Amino acid sequence: MHNMNPDTTPIAAIATAPGRGGIGVVRLSGRGLEPVMQAVCALPPGRLLTPRHATYLDFVQADGSVIDQGLALFFKGPHSYTGEDVLELQGHGGPVVLQMLLQRCLEAGQGVGLRLAQPGEFTQRAFLNDKLDLAQAEAVADLIEASTEAAAKSASQSLSGVFSKVIHGLVDQVIHLRMLVEATLDFPEEEIDFLEKSDARGQLARIRASLQQVFEQAAQGALLRDGLNVVLAGQPNVGKSSLLNALAGSDVAIVTAIAGTTRDKVTETIQIEGIPINIIDTAGIREAADASDEVERIGIERTWGAVRDADVILHMLDASRGPTRADDKIVERFPPNVPVIRLWNKIDLSGHRADIEQLPDATHIYLSATDHTGLHLLRAELLRIAGWQQTGESLYLARERHLVALKAAREHLDMAAELAAQNDQALDLFAEELRLAQDRLNSITGAFTSDDLLGVIFSRFCIGK
Repeated sequence: MHNMNPDTTPIAAIATAPGRGGIGVVRLSGRGLEPVMQAVCALPPGRLLTPRHATYLDFVQADGSVIDQGLALFFKGPHSYTGEDVLELQGHGGPVVLQMLLQRCLEAGQGVGLRLAQPGEFTQRAFLNDKLDLAQAEAVADLIEASTEAAAKSASQSLSGVFSKVIHGLVDQVIHLRMLVEATLDFPEEEIDFLEKSDARGQLARIRASLQQVFEQAAQGALLRDGLNVVLAGQPNVGKSSLLNALAGSDVAIVTAIAGTTRDKVTETIQIEGIPINIIDTAGIREAADASDEVERIGIERTWGAVRDADVILHMLDASRGPTRADDKIVERFPPNVPVIRLWNKIDLSGHRADIEQLPDATHIYLSATDHTGLHLLRAELLRIAGWQQTGESLYLARERHLVALKAAREHLDMAAELAAQNDQALDLFAEELRLAQDRLNSITGAFTSDDLLGVIFSRFCIGK
C-alpha cells in the first residue's frame, strides 16, 4: 500500500477529447454519488443504477427538462478504474451538451462536495488506490500521446503491467540475495564462506544480466516514445527542405529557388520502422550579410541551439558544387559529441551514384532529394545511429526517469560485484549496495517497501535449521 492519504472528495470531468464526436463521456468518482445519480438520471427515490449494467435514459435538468439521452454506467468501488465509486454518463459528443451535463452534475452534487477534477486526477486516484502502479499510470498518458503504431503497442504492454512485472521480478531476485546476506551478517558463525556456499556471485551475475536486458529493451522503448532528434544543417539552397519533403512524403517546408527561404526552423515528425524521427529543418546557416537584419540573426542563433541539442546532425552539401569555405565554417561549430551524417545531395546533377561511406570524420551518403535516390541509405543509417534493433521481443515504453532509475540500479549492482570480489570482508557494504539497487528499481513502479527484511527472512527460509 502507498503511504499517502488519497483525497476522497467526489470529482467530475468530461473524459472525452474536446470537439464534436459521436459519443461524449462525463465521469465522476468518489463517495456519495447517489444523489447525483438520482437527480441527473431522473431515478425514482430509493432506486439506484445496477452496478456494471448500461442503462439507457434521459439526463435531466433540475426542472425536469431533458439535456440529452444516453447510457449511464455505475461501477461500485473498489471494482472500478479509480478504486472508488465511479459514475459514467455517455451522451452525444457536442461541446455544449457535455458542458451542460457536467454543470448539472456539479449542481446536483453540491451537497456532497462534488468538484471539478484536476488534470490526471482519475489516474492519480487509481494509483493511490493500488489499481495501477506508477509505470502503468504513466503508460495511460503514453498510450494517449503515442505518435506511432509501435509506440501505442508498447504503451499498451506497459499499461497491462508487463514492464512492472519484469521490474518486480528483478526486485524479488535482489531481495532474495539481500536476505541471504543479512542472515549471514546476523549469524556469522553459521557461514564461514558465505559467497561460495550460497553462489552469491552467480546470483548477482544473473541479476545484472537480467537488468541489462531490461535496460536495453527500455532504451528501445524510450526511443519509440520520444523519437530521435535530427537536425538538418547546411548552407542555404542545398536542398534541405526538399529532403524533408521527400522523407515526410508531403510538402511541409517551402521550397523555392531563392536562397534562404526557410527563415526559421520547421519541425516534422516522420516514421521509420515505427520510430518517430523528429527532423528539424533549420534556417540556412550563413553569416548574415546584413548584420542589422535582426530576424535573420535570431533564425541563425536558433539553428545553433537546435544543433547543440541534436541526437544526429545531417550536414547537407551540394554534390554538384563540392564543399566550400562556408561549409568548413559550419563544421567547425558542430558539437564534438553529436554524430554527423554528411549528405551529398543533387547526385542527379553531379553524376555520383547513391552510396554510403564510413569515413573517420563522418558517415558520407550520396543521394538526390528530388528524385529520391539513396533515401533508403539515409533511413537505414538513422536507425543504426538510434541503436534500433528489431528484437521481436516486447519493448517497454520507458520514460527518462525509468532509464535513470535502471542506470542507477545497475551502478549499485556493479559496485556490489566489486565488493563481492573482496570475499566476505565487505558483506555489510555488499548488502547496502543491494538495498540501494532495490530502492531504485522500486521507484519505477512506486512500490514503497518496508526496509525491514525480517519478515521476508522468516517467511522464505528457516534460520534455526
